[in-house]
Amino acid sequence: MPLDYVIIGAGPAGLQLAALLEADGRRDYLVLEGADRPGAFFERFPRHRTLISINKPHTGSDDPELNLRLDWNSLLSDDPALRFTRYTERYFPDADVMLRYLDDFSKGLKIEYHARVTRISRDGDLFTVAAGDRTWQARRVIVATGVSRAYRPDIPGFELAEGYAEMSVDPRDYLDQRVLIIGKGNSAFETADALMETTTLIHLAGPSSIRLAWRTHYVGHLRAVNNNFLDTYQLKSANAVLDGEVRSIERDGDGFTVTFAFSRVQEVIKKLRYDRVLACTGFQFDATIFDESCRPELTIKDRFPAQTEGWESVNVPGLFFAGTISQVRDFKKSTSGFIHGFRYAVRALSTTLELSYDGSTWPAEKLDASPETVTEAIIARVNRSSALWQQFGFLADVVTVAGADARYHDEVPVDWFTRHGLATPGHEYSDAFVVTLEYGPEHDQVDPFDITVGRVAQDVPGQAHDAAYLHPVVRHHRGGAVTAVHHLAENLENEWDRPDVHLKPLAAFVARCLSLPLAGHGPGWLPGVSQHGRDTPENQPGSES
Repeated sequence: MPLDYVIIGAGPAGLQLAALLEADGRRDYLVLEGADRPGAFFERFPRHRTLISINKPHTGSDDPELNLRLDWNSLLSDDPALRFTRYTERYFPDADVMLRYLDDFSKGLKIEYHARVTRISRDGDLFTVAAGDRTWQARRVIVATGVSRAYRPDIPGFELAEGYAEMSVDPRDYLDQRVLIIGKGNSAFETADALMETTTLIHLAGPSSIRLAWRTHYVGHLRAVNNNFLDTYQLKSANAVLDGEVRSIERDGDGFTVTFAFSRVQEVIKKLRYDRVLACTGFQFDATIFDESCRPELTIKDRFPAQTEGWESVNVPGLFFAGTISQVRDFKKSTSGFIHGFRYAVRALSTTLELSYDGSTWPAEKLDASPETVTEAIIARVNRSSALWQQFGFLADVVTVAGADARYHDEVPVDWFTRHGLATPGHEYSDAFVVTLEYGPEHDQVDPFDITVGRVAQDVPGQAHDAAYLHPVVRHHRGGAVTAVHHLAENLENEWDRPDVHLKPLAAFVARCLSLPLAGHGPGWLPGVSQHGRDTPENQPGSES
């Protein structure tokens, strides 16, 4: 009999989905893993063995949901023993700890090891997955293999460079050498930082500007833990960052001549000589395992499979993606490329699969539809939700309202709701409130440490729509369109529960959207409400704040 689901890859995403399917108890699944253990990626990567996903056991809180905001490595589980924070106190843990954690998490899951998938085909509604001379049939396939192939830019002579996966990580192997590193991401800077003490000089090169994570709020951009190299460049300590394109790499005796075109200086091309050239240009999805019957369409320079709002292939029905390859849905905006983001996306994927194939509805809590009750439910969630915190602007809580009946739905992908809604038999809603946590407009365009740049004051409702820092945003939907938007004022402690600053303005907003009175209050019950903003369509300036 064919399986309901074959999951390819026993990394964090594959294990997370398997654990959810196992807990559900109604699905027939199998995980196929090419290695002899789960999470084998972490046996080699990162090459210098320090993870840049934070781990903070000491938070001052005993709320496991709230603590996941500062725990970027745990997978979602009801078992408190399966929290990564119990494995180490290191803020940036060693990759070997991740291997031990994933091995423990995998216990009891249906995993076939030594089953490296070599071919996937599709005939009618069934997929055939082959691993050597073994085959399995499945109604659906979920690929959770990550980006497993090195990305190779079109540079003549690029094959002469040593790849990130193969290069030596022993600094003594680079003693007194001139080294060029192609790339400006975390792997490039991680490598440069490890080699600075033994090299003569290091140049990092690439055509794109360096983007710093503390400024953009995208954790895939250059992290502070890897940017010591920038000091050595700006303080003129032998090293440099070259902005421009590598035009060619040629062997030159015991070294290499690299032709480089500078971006900042018009039409200046130089030939530079190095003893070593290292390639830290990232990775891409490996689509070679699919035959023509089910080869997925690719996107973003063919580095990722193109996906719908439900993480399904845009051209192969029944083929889904999980984990870091799902980041095309929020590419370089939120956190789907990382464990602390995709663990929630995988949970949402599990729910959307139930909706699509099991005829279920999105789990929801029933509420009274009064503005006060809706407000209390929203505030309770934004003050402790880890999913909305980690997948900012991507996942939302949705409150649907049908007369006096309201339903609260957790962790719905915004694009899924926009496309499909949340149909529930017996609850034909007319209004919906979509709740996200978001950074402010153009938050990545200013230096957050520059005190001469004006900032929105903390806890000031009238300025909330201009807030740069992460804060709740509530959008009112009616008839498939956004009719009004409400921003809750920034708060340093991320506690949006001050009555006059957060609760009353939000309750007034909900009441106006539903054309309902606030219990026990007349029209002027909220002091200064006329100065706090106005209800406006999202595509017009001046949102409710």
